Amino acid sequence: MSIIECNHCHLSFDEKIMIKENDLNFCCGGCQNVYHILKSENLDSFYEKLGNKTLSAPLQVSNDDLVKFDSENFLKNYTTITKDGFTQIDLILEGIHCAACVWLNEKILYDTKGIIEANINFTTNKARVVFNSEILKLSEIIKKIRSIGYNAYAYDSSVADKQASKAKQDYFVRIMVAVVCTMNIMMLSVAKYTGFFTGMSPEVKDMIHFAEFLLTTPVLFFSGFVFYKGAYFGIKNRMVNMDLLVSTGATMTYIYSLTILFGAKGESYFDSVSMIVTFVLVGKYLEVIGKKSAVDTLDKIKSTLPLEAIVISKDGKKETKALNMIRIGDIIELKIGEKVPVDGKIIFGNASFDESSLTGESIPVYKKVGDSLFSGTVILDSLIHFEVTKDFKNSTFSSIVTLLEDSLNSKPKIQTLANKLSRGFSLIILSIAFITFLVWYYLGLDLGFYFEGTNQFERSFITAVSVVVIACPCALALATPMASLVGISELAKKSLLFKEAKYIETLANADIVVFDKTGTLTKGELEVSNINLFKDDEKSLNLLYSLLDSSNHPVSIAVKKYIKEKYKVTQLVLEDVKNIEAKGLSARYGKDEILGGNEALLKEFEVDLNIELNSKTTQYLFAINKKIIATFELKDELKDDAKELIDYLKSQNIESVMLTGDNSFVASDVANKLGIENYRAALSPKDKADFINEQNNNGKIVVMVGDGVNDSVALSFSDVAIAMGNSADISMMVSDVVLLSSKLKSLKDAFIISKKTYKHIKQNLGFSLVYNAVTIPLAMAGLVIPLFAALSMSLSSLVVVLNSLRIKVR
Repeated sequence: MSIIECNHCHLSFDEKIMIKENDLNFCCGGCQNVYHILKSENLDSFYEKLGNKTLSAPLQVSNDDLVKFDSENFLKNYTTITKDGFTQIDLILEGIHCAACVWLNEKILYDTKGIIEANINFTTNKARVVFNSEILKLSEIIKKIRSIGYNAYAYDSSVADKQASKAKQDYFVRIMVAVVCTMNIMMLSVAKYTGFFTGMSPEVKDMIHFAEFLLTTPVLFFSGFVFYKGAYFGIKNRMVNMDLLVSTGATMTYIYSLTILFGAKGESYFDSVSMIVTFVLVGKYLEVIGKKSAVDTLDKIKSTLPLEAIVISKDGKKETKALNMIRIGDIIELKIGEKVPVDGKIIFGNASFDESSLTGESIPVYKKVGDSLFSGTVILDSLIHFEVTKDFKNSTFSSIVTLLEDSLNSKPKIQTLANKLSRGFSLIILSIAFITFLVWYYLGLDLGFYFEGTNQFERSFITAVSVVVIACPCALALATPMASLVGISELAKKSLLFKEAKYIETLANADIVVFDKTGTLTKGELEVSNINLFKDDEKSLNLLYSLLDSSNHPVSIAVKKYIKEKYKVTQLVLEDVKNIEAKGLSARYGKDEILGGNEALLKEFEVDLNIELNSKTTQYLFAINKKIIATFELKDELKDDAKELIDYLKSQNIESVMLTGDNSFVASDVANKLGIENYRAALSPKDKADFINEQNNNGKIVVMVGDGVNDSVALSFSDVAIAMGNSADISMMVSDVVLLSSKLKSLKDAFIISKKTYKHIKQNLGFSLVYNAVTIPLAMAGLVIPLFAALSMSLSSLVVVLNSLRIKVR
């Protein structure tokens, strides 16, 4: 019989069953079809990336169900529309084995006309695909994936939760079987070891061995099935993992004990087999529980939102609808004590809202007709109607959940170090165990304290098993992700959203924190303290108000509010409105040229500044046809916790820098009050970005904190971009961390928790390395029996989990 490899999946089969094609061999028609698709698409370099790895045979999936992917109901439930108007969907891919599979799927998708973006997470097999639905149907994307031997279906978090619960239940059943059997084995072991010293007859001893065999077998092959399964997939993908160590140690001990049962001389170790499986299984279950306690924060957040809402139709009828069926423009009725299900704008009534779930601020916020509502907040004292402005998937609450889910799936940079350390770890341990056996057996060593009365093979064998069992790559593998999970969940409790876990590490190692001034260090609630109005005719005031209404800058908003309260003004339609970076606005109304902004703006347009300005305050100047019509002086108070934050950063040897577009006198006053030594004034967005680039080039890790549109460029250049809770949408988009609260105490919490998490990651890694460095030599010396090796290995994983959970202790 001649065995040959399939040219696609690299699995070996009898030559007789292979499909021959010139000098090519395929195990099935599926592999043959995929091979030719890759050739025709010029993707045959996939086989170079695959190397010696093997694949499962292509999934044979019928295309009869493709029509459902294009149905209106399916698209509404599982897709969203991006800001650019494209369609986005999250898919789960089946059949992913390695990085080469990820590369192939991404490549085939990117080369498909109509697909804008395709990113696949190898850890979760979750793919985010953005496509142009006018060019490409979703069913065609699924068909394309299936054509190369994989399958895809829409990601559903509720299904994922059910699968996780099912896996937890399965673990629990296996543990119960293991625990019950092991407890009985322990009672038999007490009798056996007592009989060893009291002269037990061989017949009774054989009966005990047989009873242990009956109890151990279900523990090994039912409860321990998870280890065999993990070892199988590890070997299949050319990986030697922790499951292989456990299954190898337990199986070797089981086989040796069988030889004793059937007549060989020596002692059986069925009790050790049972306890190895039980201890490690319990350890893995505790890991699952530990991870779940960290993820529970996300589950609690998700469970707080109602499942449905009351929608009022055009004819006044009320209907209860599920959240995913609510559309933009629908009118929703909200009663006292209910949570806002989706974002919207009040059209009837007024009420106070508890926004603490988003901002952490316990003081209710009063809202009236025209004000915006955010999903997840609670109405306290009235009944209102509001118009939906964002559907459920794009509402504030859902965006927060999405951020949390993505951050829990990401990895800090330090995990790369852990992966390098753990790579090949298990293979090294198996090699050490084999060498230990040879050394003990051929040198006739007898150094252990438990080997009296045993033969040389038994001593050597048990010592090698102890080496295999005591080594713990799982503690090393758990060190980073466990601490990251707990850290992310704790940050979420403080209304801090990290888009990726890697930013925890970056924030913990920050050298410089760069602050914007207005709205970040100050309250951003500017008030007009003085006004000089040189011309107060109706047209001038209307032009001033209309120009102010064209800007969302805090200065413009404050002056606009003042004008609206003091004068009766009318909105005019301006033409050619332009934003002059860090200076103000220019516009036209008929033949009139209008300017509004700071002193630098008027100088740029050659306006004659024949008035005296108070340089110690923030200025807003308004001019028509190069003549100054009005000047406004504004003051802004510092945030209550700004000084506390700056002092904390100083205590951590982190430099604070303030960059602002305001004048140098205002900047100097704020910097002096806060104790910031390094500050820059009158900066444009480009100037801020250049400063951050300069620091990066000097090898500094830079954190930027801002809240306005003018901060978006600088935020995008920083190592960690932090947007305040009241930030403009564009600032939120380019940020890496979002503070839902506008309080700077949240930023201090972000540093404290990030540093604590990073500290625990290093502690976990250090403990894992020290544990293996100490215990493996002890096992090699014969000072640890397999029973204690299994207990020790399980406890080492548990130590990592418990140490990570200490992040929660405040």
